[in-house]
Amino acid sequence: MNVRVAGAARGLSSRATLAAWARAALAGLRRRRVSVTVRIVGAKESAALNSRFRRKNGPTNVLSFPFQAPRGIRSDLLGDVVICADVVRREARAQQRLERAHWAHMVVHGIMHLRGYDHRTIKEAAVMEARETRILHALGFPNPYA
Repeated sequence: MNVRVAGAARGLSSRATLAAWARAALAGLRRRRVSVTVRIVGAKESAALNSRFRRKNGPTNVLSFPFQAPRGIRSDLLGDVVICADVVRREARAQQRLERAHWAHMVVHGIMHLRGYDHRTIKEAAVMEARETRILHALGFPNPYA
C-alpha cells in the first residue's frame, strides 16, 4: 500500500489508518499480492485529473484508475485512487458527517472501483453500495448512503 499526500493534509488520518481501510476494501480479492496507491490531492490537481480523464469540470471527491498490465506482463498493481482533501472536507460538513467516516468511505469507494464495481445503473449501484456499507460497518462506520 502506497499513500502519497500532495499539498495540505490537515486533519488527514494516518497513512496506517488509510492502509487499514484499503485492506478492508481489498478483503476477499482473489490475488495473493496487491499493490494500490492512494494519493491525496488538492482541488487544483483533482480538477485537472477530472477534466482530463472524465471530461468533467471541477474537482471531485475520488477518482480511480484501474491498472491493466500489458499482455504477458504480471503485476501486483491494482491501480491508483486519488482523493481530493478539499472536497472530502466540504462534503463531510455539508452532509453533517464525521470527516473520518467520509474519508473511510472515499478510500473504500475508490478501491471498489479498482475491483470492478461501478454505479452507472441502479442495479450496479445497489450492489456496490451494499458492499461498501458492509465494509464500512465492519470498520465501525455508519451507512454512508442512509
